[in-house]
Amino acid sequence: MWDYTDKVKEYFLHPKNVGKIEDANAVGEVGSLACGDALKLFLKIDNQGRIQDAKFQTFGCASAIASSSALTELIKGKTVEEARKVTNRDIAKFLGGLPKEKMHCSVMGQEALEAAIKNYLGEEAAKIELDGELVCECFGITDKKIRKAVIENNLKTVEEVTNYTKAGGGCEKCIPKIEEILAEVSNEYQPIPVIKTEPAPEKMSNIQRMQAVVKVIEDDIRPGLQMNGGDIELIDMEGTRVIVSLRGSCQECPDSQLTLKDFVQSGLREKVDPAIEVEEAE
Repeated sequence: MWDYTDKVKEYFLHPKNVGKIEDANAVGEVGSLACGDALKLFLKIDNQGRIQDAKFQTFGCASAIASSSALTELIKGKTVEEARKVTNRDIAKFLGGLPKEKMHCSVMGQEALEAAIKNYLGEEAAKIELDGELVCECFGITDKKIRKAVIENNLKTVEEVTNYTKAGGGCEKCIPKIEEILAEVSNEYQPIPVIKTEPAPEKMSNIQRMQAVVKVIEDDIRPGLQMNGGDIELIDMEGTRVIVSLRGSCQECPDSQLTLKDFVQSGLREKVDPAIEVEEAE
């Protein structure tokens, strides 16, 4: 399970400003149900350009709901110009932090705000959103969106890009292009970081690795899947290669590969061994 702060839990279990503003004069919509996350933001802005009210409708995980709720609290009472300065980092900070794998939820909130403000100003937000070269076909992510996330959040790795944008979290065909964008941005904006050498971690034996994998699956991964009607079975292990079989609702879910990579593999890499590769049994 993700390590959520108390504030994230509060804003997920008791979200604020949920719903629709019937006479909203600014609406921003981002994401899609096909990608698993969607957010629609409604703003009521007065004649002085101040946000009187903000509400949201979202389809997504706990972090998406908490981030959307936090966003509305952050911008209510602000002028449009003040709200424009709110970033995804402000949303995450307001919540006391988000798991790195869920930072894309705060980015989605910032994008919805930008889209709503563009709508209020009469600009074509949808066309701007789609501008650029399509990099990740699985989630419809363009090179401009990736570059923006990399620059604003000082991202260094493909994994970080996936955490913030979802790009690379599906079939992984776009990973070489993401690496290319990271290299370009690094050359343009950032000096090459000095990497401090640290003692190599103690090598884990195969038996130790297997025991750790079993424990993480039983204690963390299986309960998370069972909450949504799914389950998982460990079939075999060959070194860092972990073969599993998804059960229940996960077996028929169209996003089963995303579950394997973003939830199962990510959890095992974080808590057992970063070299672990998870595969689904044939």
